[in-house]
Amino acid sequence: LEGVDGILEKSKGFNIDKIVFIGGNDILHVDNARNTTTSGTYQDTSGMWYDNFLMAKQLYVDILENLLKFADVDFVFNASNHDYTNGFFLAQVIEAHFTNCKNIRFQNSINHRKYFTYGNSLIGSTHGDGAKQIDLGSLMSIEAKEHWANSEYRYFYTHHVHHKTAKDFINVTVESLRSPSPADSWHHRNGYINQPAIEGFIHSKTKGQVARLTHYL
Repeated sequence: LEGVDGILEKSKGFNIDKIVFIGGNDILHVDNARNTTTSGTYQDTSGMWYDNFLMAKQLYVDILENLLKFADVDFVFNASNHDYTNGFFLAQVIEAHFTNCKNIRFQNSINHRKYFTYGNSLIGSTHGDGAKQIDLGSLMSIEAKEHWANSEYRYFYTHHVHHKTAKDFINVTVESLRSPSPADSWHHRNGYINQPAIEGFIHSKTKGQVARLTHYL
């Protein structure tokens, strides 16, 4: 909540007419009552799985209701490797909660990569544990071919590695976003110490990504 509020505060001065909120991305961290990921890897956790599910649900509701005060919202679900099934269920619950709201749209399929357009920008999002970054542009040209020819700027936003990277490939710019979660014991032990933050991006209808906004936690 603090991070999203920080991004909204930093976006003042821009004419915001649409907000894309990317959900999923390991929000629940584990996928069962044994505190393991979908593939069975044990994780450090705090609290019970059902409390955390309800907390995540309320978090998304609060964030989306706040964003709707500013502009129409697209909710894009990115399936992830820690909570592949429970994350999908959570996204469906959020869509059901807003079923009567005409100012929010959902992309909640289990598809690993999602696409949306804004002006002449074609934007993709994915968790980042699947296809290699170098292949994302080629996949975009196939999976979003109806928008490819009309786009001048192309971006992919990923989340899996929990630290900041950005690279221009031949036909797409790929960025990995920071995580709002601090390092757990496994990441700390192995030296993967990230700077917790929420990130946002301002896209122009004609000039692509024109600003990056970061709120450190």
